[in-house]
Amino acid sequence: MFRIRIVYDTFLPVNRNAIEKIREIARSQIADISEQGLQKILERVNDPYYEQMRYMLIVADDSRGDVKGFALMSHDPKNRFCYLDMLAADFKKPGGGVGGSLYERARKEAARLKCFGLFFDCMAEIAGAGVDAAIKKESRARLRFYERHGARPIDNIRYEEISKKHYPNGYLLMFDSLGRIYSPELRLAKKTIRLILERKYRGIYSPEEINAVVASVRDDPLRLRPHRYRKKIDAAVSMHVPNDKKIVLVYNDGHHIHHVKERGYAESPVRVEAILRAVDATGLFNRVSIKKFPASLITEVHAKDFYDYLKMVSDTFDPGKSLYPDVFPIRKEVRKPARMGTHVGYYCIDIYSPINRNAFLAARNAVDCALTGASSLLYGSRRSYALVRPPGHHAGAAYAGGFCYLNSTAIAANFLCKFGNVAVLDIDYHHGNGQQEIFYERSDVLTVSIHASPEFEYPYFSGYADETGIGPGAGYNINYPLKRGIGGFEYMKYLRRAISYIRNYGPKFLVVAFGLDTAKGDPTGTWQLTGDDFETVGSMIGSMKLPILIVQEGGYDNRYLGQNARRFFNGLWDGSYG
Repeated sequence: MFRIRIVYDTFLPVNRNAIEKIREIARSQIADISEQGLQKILERVNDPYYEQMRYMLIVADDSRGDVKGFALMSHDPKNRFCYLDMLAADFKKPGGGVGGSLYERARKEAARLKCFGLFFDCMAEIAGAGVDAAIKKESRARLRFYERHGARPIDNIRYEEISKKHYPNGYLLMFDSLGRIYSPELRLAKKTIRLILERKYRGIYSPEEINAVVASVRDDPLRLRPHRYRKKIDAAVSMHVPNDKKIVLVYNDGHHIHHVKERGYAESPVRVEAILRAVDATGLFNRVSIKKFPASLITEVHAKDFYDYLKMVSDTFDPGKSLYPDVFPIRKEVRKPARMGTHVGYYCIDIYSPINRNAFLAARNAVDCALTGASSLLYGSRRSYALVRPPGHHAGAAYAGGFCYLNSTAIAANFLCKFGNVAVLDIDYHHGNGQQEIFYERSDVLTVSIHASPEFEYPYFSGYADETGIGPGAGYNINYPLKRGIGGFEYMKYLRRAISYIRNYGPKFLVVAFGLDTAKGDPTGTWQLTGDDFETVGSMIGSMKLPILIVQEGGYDNRYLGQNARRFFNGLWDGSYG
């Protein structure tokens, strides 16, 4: 057994004994430290404000005063960050050992001091045939230890490169956000890194070297290296989750009847089957039966003549027969064609949404799934997921398009707004033009969409940043049109802004139009989000303490749909309850 305590001075007898033991531990575990350097560092405990930093010595010892490990941390109260100068303990026990307890105490102290994060150096992974195997193993053990406790190296900067000019093995600069989904923005990151280098490496690094490191910091927010050592979660492993914390799952089991088998048609039944297999095995979900809802809830959102037309085609067309548009009238007081049975272009904006019997039936069932998930929030559930196809967010009040026929997301949001204001967050790769049009003149539903710019991506005609609503809805439609090829670190910057906007709005409910086509390799997109990114997205959304309905929209890379969805919901649950 051991205790964790803070040493406030080196004068008391119990502390003098601890300092001597700390010297022994430091000599054996910290290769690059000299006796003189160690003495200078330990003396800072007696100085309450050395170089504008307050020092704190955290010790793990037993009832006899035998020190098992220690951590020395400094705090900059003006700039609100902490720096872990040293941590010496057994890194082979990352979960319950002395090292883990010391590091967690340092994190708690940093959080108590209201710091935005904890920084420290860690020896880089050492590669090469000539490197001592024990040193190589130790460097990786340390990085694995810190990663499991929430810290990762700052990526894409010259910190390691410059450090190797002075230290043979080189160091990585680590950052720990102290349990929050956060990475500092560029200006704050540059300032903090400069302060660390000037204070911790005074007389070692030249001003030119410090300037070179700071100049290499270009990512906004600061980019952290992807996880390398976190234990992989087997898709078949099921978590034990209390029933009241499970996510309600409503699955559109009739979706498979809608299957356009033409070559290149990406919206296929295998999409949701792949997701279902992955999420069903997690133990996070409570699957419920679909309830039936009246058509009046649909025609509150969609024009009645549009809904009646879809139903009419459904009733008259044989299964397997599809009606494609051949003419697209410009929508300026146009009249309906005389032969509505053939000229579907009046109610469709593209060629990606053929009208047929099964498309309507599957879309109608998807609406019932979304409404079932929405109604579960009214009965006390905090999180629900409508796993549906076809998707819906491109369907406007009076038209189909983009694989979408009925806008399940908008219908669910409209239903919930009878009980309080609603925010709709669309995180599909493509702009949620349907929600934008439907709620554009309303203030009781805030619509926020993060998507690829319509300058180069579908639906092309909407999704620009200056589209903010009109009349009562002015200021209640927010678009973040982003460039091609972005990765997770840039995406999170805009997601953080979107979440901040939603929090300021103060809704009673959140509806998420959930697209997985933001993933790296998706055939309909260009972005580069990975499994780690989806977990972060889920955690950020889950951290909003609101009842949340997730409605499935896009995502077409069937190889990775399941694992990306699973990672998102792991993050959602962890952000909500972890």
